[in-house]
Amino acid sequence: MSMYLEEIRDKVIRGKHKEIDAPVRKAIDEGLDLETIINEGFIAAMDIVGEKFANCEIFIPEMLVSAKATKTGLAIIKPLWKGTESGPKNVVLIGTVKGDLHDIGKDLVIMMLEGAGLNVIDLGVDVSVKKIIEEVEKVKPKIIGLSALLSTTVPQMKAVIEALRENGLRNDVKVMVGGAAVNAAYAEKIGADGFGENAIEAVALARRFVDEG
Repeated sequence: MSMYLEEIRDKVIRGKHKEIDAPVRKAIDEGLDLETIINEGFIAAMDIVGEKFANCEIFIPEMLVSAKATKTGLAIIKPLWKGTESGPKNVVLIGTVKGDLHDIGKDLVIMMLEGAGLNVIDLGVDVSVKKIIEEVEKVKPKIIGLSALLSTTVPQMKAVIEALRENGLRNDVKVMVGGAAVNAAYAEKIGADGFGENAIEAVALARRFVDEG
């Protein structure tokens, strides 16, 4: 195994985002496959970070700097995917629903998803049902991630799923929901495909959907 992959993993696990540039570029110069760098470098590292978080060995601040290191490293790789057939094709459309302006949880999930090699499109906050449907029709994502912190905005998630059905799009996309105002029972009630209680669960769910094809 390349020493640069080990160095990438180490930098990510320790959150050394200012030091990730060199090993990533060296791994590329060494001729390592980009997918290998992502899978055996970044994803492997974030799996360890996720396990540490689940075991309460680290907390959100540490996870955030690891996610930042991953995001910084992937920014170097992403331009090189262009024009290649093996580039990331799994798109996740994610946003905080209409009426809700909270984005901290959403942004953490985005960084973790990108660390898992997924192509994330961030719709931002206060996103209307109409906007989501328009984007689904335009980019044809594999997954839609809906976030809500306020209980008053949670019904917007149900509205999105109903609009997907009405527009003949529901069977083409997986819908995952999360946020402080949501739980697994509600996700099942509205017909979502899954619920992530935290960023780690959200990423695991998204990766499962991708693996299912």
